[in-house]
Amino acid sequence: MTRQLSRTDNLVHQFDTVLRTLVPHAAKPSRPSPARDIVDEPMTDIEREHAIGLMRINHTGEVCAQALYQGQGMTAKLPDTREQMEQAAQEEIDHLAWCDTRLRELDGHTSTLNPVFYAASFGLGALAGAVGDRVSLGFVAATEEQVGRHLNSHLERLPIGDRRSRAVLEQMRIDEAHHERWALEAGGARFPLPVKFGMRLMSKVMTKSVYRF
Repeated sequence: MTRQLSRTDNLVHQFDTVLRTLVPHAAKPSRPSPARDIVDEPMTDIEREHAIGLMRINHTGEVCAQALYQGQGMTAKLPDTREQMEQAAQEEIDHLAWCDTRLRELDGHTSTLNPVFYAASFGLGALAGAVGDRVSLGFVAATEEQVGRHLNSHLERLPIGDRRSRAVLEQMRIDEAHHERWALEAGGARFPLPVKFGMRLMSKVMTKSVYRF
């Protein structure tokens, strides 16, 4: 029999999630990194800095994903899809940890703007969840679609020698596509183009600022 969590238990759990998301190196993956057996080829300093910028963007994207799922968890009911959402959230933690590890390997750092984007994404997730489960799931699908676009772009822009980052992003692309399909099949609304366009504009703000900071 599953024990019903008290309000205090839930608050502790939520705070723990925030810490594991925002504190560097705190996230622990449930799966080994796809890059574990991959060896990089030589890269110039400029190529390495470019790879760091791209992986920093991907790390912040996973911070936003965690905040989105947490915000939705506070307001959305989702009784028939709770297990799938929890699995998706765990896979996003894997992505977060993999990107963090890769940044350390490249002698890079996570974005100093992560708390700002976490707070904004949490608010959007909570709002979407409060509106209704169909909108909440639709927001997941639209977000994952946008993430997939970023991953495709970054896979094209990564330095040829950065084979370890490429392995991580390729697995992330597979997972994100699965999350998008699941959200739509679970009844998520397909957002109209103007809404998706607005999400892309917000995404551009994130990528431009996080690439260097």
